[in-house]
Amino acid sequence: MRYDVTVIGGGPAGLAAALAADKEGAKVLLIERERKLGGILKQCIHDGFGLMTFGERLSGPEYSERFIDKVLASDIEKKLLTFVTKIKKVKNEFVICYVNREGAGHIRTKAIVLATGCRERTAKQVFIHGTRPSGIYTAGTAQYYVNLMGEMPVKRCVILGSGDIGLIMARRLTLEGAEVLGVYEAKPTPSGLTRNIHQCLKDFDIPLHLSHTVTRVFGDDRLTGVEVMKVDENMRPVPGTEEKIECDGLILSVGLIPENELAESLDVPIDERTRGPVCDQEYMSEVEGIFCAGNALHVNDLVDYVTENAWSAGKSSAHYEKKERILIPVLPGEGTSYVVPERLNLSASIDNVTMYFRSAREMRNAKLKIRIDGKTVFEKKYQVVRPPEMERLQMDFSRFSIRKNQMIEIILEEA
Repeated sequence: MRYDVTVIGGGPAGLAAALAADKEGAKVLLIERERKLGGILKQCIHDGFGLMTFGERLSGPEYSERFIDKVLASDIEKKLLTFVTKIKKVKNEFVICYVNREGAGHIRTKAIVLATGCRERTAKQVFIHGTRPSGIYTAGTAQYYVNLMGEMPVKRCVILGSGDIGLIMARRLTLEGAEVLGVYEAKPTPSGLTRNIHQCLKDFDIPLHLSHTVTRVFGDDRLTGVEVMKVDENMRPVPGTEEKIECDGLILSVGLIPENELAESLDVPIDERTRGPVCDQEYMSEVEGIFCAGNALHVNDLVDYVTENAWSAGKSSAHYEKKERILIPVLPGEGTSYVVPERLNLSASIDNVTMYFRSAREMRNAKLKIRIDGKTVFEKKYQVVRPPEMERLQMDFSRFSIRKNQMIEIILEEA
């Protein structure tokens, strides 16, 4: 039971990584904890997927099905309903322990691609006071109820947070007959994509309340209402602005956290900004042989970006051989909240590096600057940049004389 590459996670990132490694001639195993492949896309029945990858608008199931069909037609081995319990490194390979319906077992692999996705923040993680009644759901859970189970979890609801899943569920619940009383966002600007603000809220006359948050929930067995308050510039509730709203549901869209417990168990360094492993341009972490892709690496806006970096991670993992790496840091500078990859490996190809980054705040007429040891070597103008909308840039770093012990910095300035 030895493999060249083992991919953990059968969502869009895992499917792309497994296919890429298989295409490069590697012996691949794909491990998925659910009954079916496809990850979160199974319940994303809205369209908008695949514009970059296929040049057409697809629903989530349609997008994932194209990759699933290719996986089923390949030589990739699959283990479904399988949970990874432990990973340990033995000499130059990894031992992955797992459990499934057949019992406990283990396999050996030369490289691992972590494509474990991300999870949603819950009510307790955002410190909402009150009782613990039924009727409080994360946006993903509400989406599962409506789209896969055919059940309506709420009739009259409030949505906390303006993340993309919350915006999409505001529209979905409205279409199914629920009354969405409003979307409340603690920050002064929306957290979701501009297109979702227009298509999901404005087109359906759903009010968006910025600089407001839910501070308390009411109800014993079932939610009967919530308290909302205005917040100041420090995100603190403003006394005297309390308002009680009667409702039977509270939908939470308050952020996603990459699932990296397996990475942490292997002492893989985690970037505090992205909550994902620190990786180089081949998406290998600072632990040799451990690669990361998709939302486990950083939370992406579009599934097309997930597929893109997962394909690169899978291809790189298929050719993994232990050798010296010369890593230099790639740091987010002024105006930038994070950048991926966080390292540049000078021992590998640097002539076509894909950089993903987000701005720290909304800027108009922004200018991107790439500096090497304080010297500006590249500039690019953007009409507007916003924190919810990730930017992507292809860079040829071989044009510059980069040496070890140097540092690359990504800066965004407003003109």
